[in-house]
Amino acid sequence: MTKAEARRQFAEMVARDEHEIELDRAALLIAAEEYPHLEIGKYLTQLDLFAKQARERQGSQVDPYERVLGLSDYLFGELGFKGNSENYYDARNSFLNDVIDRRTGIPITLSVIYIEVARRIGWPVAGVGLPGHFLVKYCDEMEEILIDPFHGGRILSVEGCRNLIAEMYGGRLSFQPSFLKAVTRKQILTRMLRNLKGIYARAADYHKTLAVIERVLLLNPESTVELRDRGLVCLELGRYAQALAELEAYLRCQPQAEDADVIKERIKEIRRRQAQLN
Repeated sequence: MTKAEARRQFAEMVARDEHEIELDRAALLIAAEEYPHLEIGKYLTQLDLFAKQARERQGSQVDPYERVLGLSDYLFGELGFKGNSENYYDARNSFLNDVIDRRTGIPITLSVIYIEVARRIGWPVAGVGLPGHFLVKYCDEMEEILIDPFHGGRILSVEGCRNLIAEMYGGRLSFQPSFLKAVTRKQILTRMLRNLKGIYARAADYHKTLAVIERVLLLNPESTVELRDRGLVCLELGRYAQALAELEAYLRCQPQAEDADVIKERIKEIRRRQAQLN
């Protein structure tokens, strides 16, 4: 599959209604731009197999907590999935095929595997986008169970989530109950892409950064922040006409933005460079 074909299929997928988006396939289409020979069907079949084996181990167990603990024991014990705390910012942690192959990833990709295995079993499971961390939530009429795939599938209480936020942010961010709301598939895909965007931007890999921004905009076409960032990346790539158009559009949408003065300086810089080329 070419990059263009992967992008086309991804665009088609995320244009669907929320309930029609295939999270596993969409996540693999993100990876397909990095791995042109990626066999998406192979990894979907692997997730099918995980679910089949998990269902067999579950047996007749009906208690939600026991079921959750059983699935966590299978995924993070028997299969050996774990959080990659040593190389957290390795881009491979954001590609679902790599996470399945290497059995290690970051919170969101491990959560996608948990969500997709649970979905195949028929469990009511969704993602939870805490600031700085990602969890999974089992939620039926009787129980709501918060699960942390990055830390071996441990079960967290609301107080445990509050402590996690306090630990990560050192008291700079107050815990809000809204942090525990289930997120949509589009929000999960957006967060996966923004993780990649940060990795590539830090590495000054502007071509890959731009490719990620373009996919974020497929999911969030009204995002002025991504519009601005596309302009800034185009500036780094020497695409001055596009950079100017994007940054001017950003200021039209956000004339009172906190970074408006900075962006105005970038626009002046672009015009100076264009003048030098003429």
